[in-house]
Amino acid sequence: MNWLIDLFTNQDSVAHIALLYSLVIAFGVMLGKIKIGGISLGVTFVLFVGILAGHIGFTAPVQVMNFLQDFGLILFVFMIGLQVGPGFFESFGKGGIKLNMLSCLAVLLNIGVMFACYFIFFNTSDPKNLPMMVGTLYGAVTNTPGLGAAQEALQSVFPNGVGFNLASAYACAYPLGVLGIIGASLAVKFICHVDFNEENAELQAKEDAANPHEKPHVMCLQVSNAYIAGRTLKQISEFLNRDIVCTRILHDGQLSVPKRETKFEMGDEVLVACAESDAEAIQAFIGPAIEINWEEDEKSQPMISRKILITNTAMNGKSLGKMHFSSLYGVNVTRITRQGMELFASRSHHFHVGDRITVVGPEENVDRIAELMGNSERKLIVPNIATVFIGIIIGILFGSLPIAIPGMPVPMKLGLAGGPLIIAILLGRFGYRMGLNTYMTTSANMMLREFGLVLFLASVGIKAGNGFWETVVSGDGLKYVGTGFLITIIPILIVAFIARKKYKFNYFTIMGMIAGTYTDPPALAYANSVCAGESSALGYSTVYPLSMFLRIFTAQLIILFFCGA
Repeated sequence: MNWLIDLFTNQDSVAHIALLYSLVIAFGVMLGKIKIGGISLGVTFVLFVGILAGHIGFTAPVQVMNFLQDFGLILFVFMIGLQVGPGFFESFGKGGIKLNMLSCLAVLLNIGVMFACYFIFFNTSDPKNLPMMVGTLYGAVTNTPGLGAAQEALQSVFPNGVGFNLASAYACAYPLGVLGIIGASLAVKFICHVDFNEENAELQAKEDAANPHEKPHVMCLQVSNAYIAGRTLKQISEFLNRDIVCTRILHDGQLSVPKRETKFEMGDEVLVACAESDAEAIQAFIGPAIEINWEEDEKSQPMISRKILITNTAMNGKSLGKMHFSSLYGVNVTRITRQGMELFASRSHHFHVGDRITVVGPEENVDRIAELMGNSERKLIVPNIATVFIGIIIGILFGSLPIAIPGMPVPMKLGLAGGPLIIAILLGRFGYRMGLNTYMTTSANMMLREFGLVLFLASVGIKAGNGFWETVVSGDGLKYVGTGFLITIIPILIVAFIARKKYKFNYFTIMGMIAGTYTDPPALAYANSVCAGESSALGYSTVYPLSMFLRIFTAQLIILFFCGA
């Protein structure tokens, strides 16, 4: 039995370290699936199992745990950045600006309430209390990367090591943080007299007319405007100042795929695709809508419509207008599907690997386009590991750049959390310009992200376990729980009230915005369970990228500005 005892006690053994992390992660993930009142802590339960393991002395060498913790954090934040990058800048469009402003206000209020609690309830002469309150802050807002950024910043301020157990304060505040987010959201419901049925009905009405500028519309028209007789499709489009795609034209009984130089004549019958919001104006200008059986007319020149998947990396970033599909290939692109959303194919649209385009034209020509675009599901299954590690290299270098700021005891660095996050966002959005294919399937992204997160949580928990009991029972554990609850709920009540009363946002959008601001999937899951549409998910995804960045960035600022003095 000595071999078994040695397996659990010999910390220098690779088998011991692998067994420790496997047990902590496996039990943490399984326990995290247990729901109480319909709410679970999810993968964060790995932290608590790690604390228990560390408390009973089941641990590993500090150097190994530090490496796994930092590498897990890098992997986690990089995969988040890579996923949100393509839509990061677009999230500031339309109503996104207001939602992101409200989210920024909530982040600032969280920090403000933390400082208020620090000055009211804690001894400010003790240098350990403010860093511990930072740990409480990130437990209260359920943001694990922020905890990692704060711990990393502490190491730069105190390179010789000081006994700050931020993970203990984080663990104390986290459970009520999850409950507090949902509870405060429900409190807003009663304060603002929200009726779920009315909110869902309002959403349904809006969804029926949603995105008229992007939603594609197809119609058959007969040319009856003498002004456009003899004019080309390009001239007509320029006169209308609207993007239109003409996929078929029937002229003198002859069916063909029109090019931009094709002339319209009186009596021609055309099949037009355009943005839904432009349909009425285009019909009024060209001619009345008609019913026509294109299949009968296509017998002379068979044409097909096919969805083609873009997997050729050479197409990454190329615009539709510069591809000249109609003149060079004799086909037209009418729609683009990206991340489940169907868009009208405007000439300014840039292709990304993973897009699906709807192509109309003769079968032989469509086959040529399929070959050009790749159209291989298999290529998308293979993750672009090289891109991930190239990005991590650049992110580490970027995060290590010292930035001297007056009043700060040491130069600021974005660190292992901020640097890779920013680089991943930029690569996700502009990587194609450098010839990098950043597309990754959702499952592959989630796998790498969750793997990094559990490594980080397990490492933090195991290291924190040694002094956790003393922190909770003999120390200020109950204070961390109470102040964490205040940090959670006060900003939500203020921001949600403003969003509802001043900006008139739908309640489900507000719930999604709050969940995204607090980067809290359980709160989003609850919001989705009571929302009939996608409003909560859209609110979450709109503010999540900026919120995640601010949580990580402000964690470092607080530590570097206020804890190093």
